[in-house]
Amino acid sequence: MAAAAHGALPLPALPEGWSGEKDFKAISTLSPATQRNIEPVGPHFLAHARRKRHHRTFSEDDRIQAQENVKKVEEEDAGDISEPEEPLMLQRDAKDWKGQDHYAVLGLSKYRYKASEDQVKRAHRKKVLRHHPDKKAAAGNTEDDSFFKCIQKATEVLLDPVKRRQFDSVDANADVEPPSKKETQRGNFYKLWSPVFQSEARFSKTQPVPKLGNEKSTKEEVERFYNFWYNFDSWRSFEYQDEDVPDDTENRDQKRHVERKNNAARKKKKTEDTARLRKLVDDALALDDRIRQFRQQERAHKDKRRLEKEADAKRAAEEAAAQKAEAEKLRLEAEAAAKVERAEGKKAKEAAKNAVKKNKRVVKASVKDVNYLHEGDGDAPAGVVDQVLGEVEAIIAKLDPEALGELTSKLSGVKGRDAVKGIWKGEVERLIKEGKAKEGEMKTLGA
Repeated sequence: MAAAAHGALPLPALPEGWSGEKDFKAISTLSPATQRNIEPVGPHFLAHARRKRHHRTFSEDDRIQAQENVKKVEEEDAGDISEPEEPLMLQRDAKDWKGQDHYAVLGLSKYRYKASEDQVKRAHRKKVLRHHPDKKAAAGNTEDDSFFKCIQKATEVLLDPVKRRQFDSVDANADVEPPSKKETQRGNFYKLWSPVFQSEARFSKTQPVPKLGNEKSTKEEVERFYNFWYNFDSWRSFEYQDEDVPDDTENRDQKRHVERKNNAARKKKKTEDTARLRKLVDDALALDDRIRQFRQQERAHKDKRRLEKEADAKRAAEEAAAQKAEAEKLRLEAEAAAKVERAEGKKAKEAAKNAVKKNKRVVKASVKDVNYLHEGDGDAPAGVVDQVLGEVEAIIAKLDPEALGELTSKLSGVKGRDAVKGIWKGEVERLIKEGKAKEGEMKTLGA
């Protein structure tokens, strides 16, 4: 321990002219003395006590404490990050880092692509504490640091998101082999195939991925599942398996050749992987009992709809036949009624026609009976007769059968020239008022 050093620290000089008798002012009095017990505490005191108790030097105590910390770390991580190390893995050549299983090197085989960044860091710390070259040298072991370099490379890859994604893309140890047809038929389809699709789902750009479901899944859920996998959008790439491109800039042609070769190899592997996944989905679809059930239900539904359609067609045909028969019956009845109506109409027309003829004779006879309204003695002259009959014909032409009938009723039984002339005069005035005759058109009957 270094000796304590003593130094002189002078107090600042008092102001010039300062005097204790006149310038010193007491602010308060001193508090009375108190007796207290002081105990030594803190990590430095504990370290001092530990060294005194075990008779250790500073370096010995630091080494022993470091060993205990390593043991403590190993015990803390023994729960979830603990795998036996195979002798062959410990003898790996660090130069062949692309061929190593990075997850197995760090003891994360059971986690693989699911391992978190924190788990990778803890696994790296544990492996470094166990396989650090300095620790091996202190323990008297060989100074071979090959596996330590494998640990460092595995950590470098798994802590880099891009490199880890490339490695996960070709990590065959994370794949789940699909069951065969016999295995599926003997076992539970959903338990056997769910892990397969869960493993493949790690390559999906779209998350979350639909689950396989179970026998209670609806048709829409099953169709959505298989549609998703038949249109699977994978981010999987194969750069990790590229041939190393030479770093020297002198041979550029060789570098471009290797790059083209790597690109062609990636496309081929991508195509093969797409075909592999398509066959896997086809196999699962062919072995899925739900698909058969849905097809049977759909076929039964189609048959039911066909039978219903046939029944509807038969019923519609029967109804059409009945409607046709009813329509034919109604047509015959309508024809018969129309025939009767035509006959009655014909009779009515004949009767109306006869009535019109009769009314014409009556109205003509009305003027004839009063000597064609001639005021002199003897028979009316031919000119008067023609004039009066012409006006009568003109008035009859302007009257409909009903008005003619009314005029006939007025003239029936009327005697005397003046009475008859008054009726005709009234009729002429009515026609003029209705616009059917003009003033002065009927000179005799309208006078």
